[in-house]
Amino acid sequence: MGTEQSKTLEALCTAIQMEIDGKKFYLKSCESSGNRLGRELFQTLAAEEDIHRQKFEGIYKTIEGKKAWPRTDFKPDKGKRLKTLFARATEAMGANVKALASELDAVKTAMDMENKSYDYYKSRAQAVAFTAEKDFFEVVSGEEREHYLVLLDYYEYIKDPAGWFVKKERPSLDAG
Repeated sequence: MGTEQSKTLEALCTAIQMEIDGKKFYLKSCESSGNRLGRELFQTLAAEEDIHRQKFEGIYKTIEGKKAWPRTDFKPDKGKRLKTLFARATEAMGANVKALASELDAVKTAMDMENKSYDYYKSRAQAVAFTAEKDFFEVVSGEEREHYLVLLDYYEYIKDPAGWFVKKERPSLDAG
């Protein structure tokens, strides 16, 4: 168990650092975002990274003391908060959004970070011995995937707002 415990603690340290780095990136991106939606989105993602970090730190302390993976009550909202924020903001802002190249780059970097987090947590879920640990990493990987999808939607929106509205609204051409 000692070897398995050290692997688990090492994986948790990696996860904690990933969440810290993600929060720092999102806060920096929030400050440099050129629009309200970007600032709110990056701020919300920073807060979610902090929630993940806190959960990982709590699990780390429990494993250090009890030597076993704890049952967790981690129930993320599956991106609902982000999707609601995004829907409200795009409705208010409409197609009048101009994105700087730096904002597009920040979103692409964020998408890459979320994909890497997803891959890492998904691989951890496949490599663990305990059901509680597997379930936890599955839930967290799902949350990272939702972050990616919201960021992708935001990227498409700021890159081509009018095209995004056409795609999302799915207008039909009716001959009469």
